[in-house]
Amino acid sequence: MRLAAPVGLGLLLAIVGPLRAARADGPVLANLVAELQALDKITARTTQLRLPLGTEVAFGTLRITARACLKTPPTEPPESAAFLEIKVADPGTATKTAFTGWMFASSPSLSALEHPVYDVWLLDCAEPVEPEPAPPPPAAPLPPSQG
Repeated sequence: MRLAAPVGLGLLLAIVGPLRAARADGPVLANLVAELQALDKITARTTQLRLPLGTEVAFGTLRITARACLKTPPTEPPESAAFLEIKVADPGTATKTAFTGWMFASSPSLSALEHPVYDVWLLDCAEPVEPEPAPPPPAAPLPPSQG
C-alpha cells in the first residue's frame, strides 16, 4: 500500500504541470462577483449562485463566501479562479469549515468541495473592477520665447 502515495503524487504532478504551463503571462483582471453552480445530490436540484465578494450566501446548510475572483483578459487562454470559504451550518451543531481555497472554472475537480450532500463549483467571474484611469501625460515644456 505504500506504493499508492508516490503514484498519487505522480498523477497530481502530471495534472498540475500542464496547468502551470497554461497560466496567463499577462495581467489578471479582478472581478466583484463569483458565479457558482451548486448541486443538492439528494434532490438533484442545481442552482446558480451569484456571490458578491465578501457576502455570505446560503445553499441548503452551506454558507458560501467569495473572497476574490480573478479572470484572465480576453487575449489570454480563458480561466477564472475564485477564493472561497464554505462552511456547513447543520442544525444543532457548531458551524464547521468544509472548504477554504481556490477553485478554478476550467478544472472543477482539481480543488473541489468534498461533502456528502452538496457539490459546488465555479462557473465564471463577473463584473470586472474598473481600473483607475491613468493620469494624463505631463505637458511638454513650452519652448523659450523669441522676443
